[in-house]
Amino acid sequence: MRILVVEDEKKVARFLKAGLEGEGHFVETAGDGETGEEAAFAGEFDVIVLDLMLPRKNGIDVLKSLRSSGKSTPVLILTARGALEEKVEGLDAGADDYLVKPFAFEELIARIRSLGRRGGSDKSTILKVADLELDTMSRKAKRSGKEIELTNREYALLEYFVRNANRVLTRTIISEHIWEYDFDTGTNIVEVYVNHLRNKVDSGFDQKLIHTVRGAGYMMKVG
Repeated sequence: MRILVVEDEKKVARFLKAGLEGEGHFVETAGDGETGEEAAFAGEFDVIVLDLMLPRKNGIDVLKSLRSSGKSTPVLILTARGALEEKVEGLDAGADDYLVKPFAFEELIARIRSLGRRGGSDKSTILKVADLELDTMSRKAKRSGKEIELTNREYALLEYFVRNANRVLTRTIISEHIWEYDFDTGTNIVEVYVNHLRNKVDSGFDQKLIHTVRGAGYMMKVG
């Protein structure tokens, strides 16, 4: 699943990202309410994990903004505030579930799985470009019906390409979305992973999907 974690405590955010990615999910993080809201509107997520006490914009206001705009992505509120009236406030604002810190990670995973099933019941988990198919729930990739073996990072990069098909993606954009750190122009990690993908996705096929846009970056397109 694609999960957005909006959490301002850096240690908690890193813990959640590492743990959820270890379970095979793609995780994007945001450290404040405004950034989290922008990410929620800009991307397609299966579940949003949202803290309440956030800088710049609190979680309740973010949630109200999402729901008033018709965004129906399941939201799990994750907070240290456990008073009954605060739980009610969050649920009334449109949250789907509520978990109080500190929590057992196994319980968080179980709740996210439940929300993912609920949110995915009315939408397809299959993404397609030409004869390439990605199942975002199982994180499996196939081309012409043949399964492609991918690492978690390779899958994340391929899904990012597919979701942004026909759009030029610079090395900086790719690095910041997939590795989530300020891009170092001296590293060739993007080129290395793109080449890995080409060998697995395009090798042996006349129709190439991953293209280099000279002087700009990369693009997934047909033809």
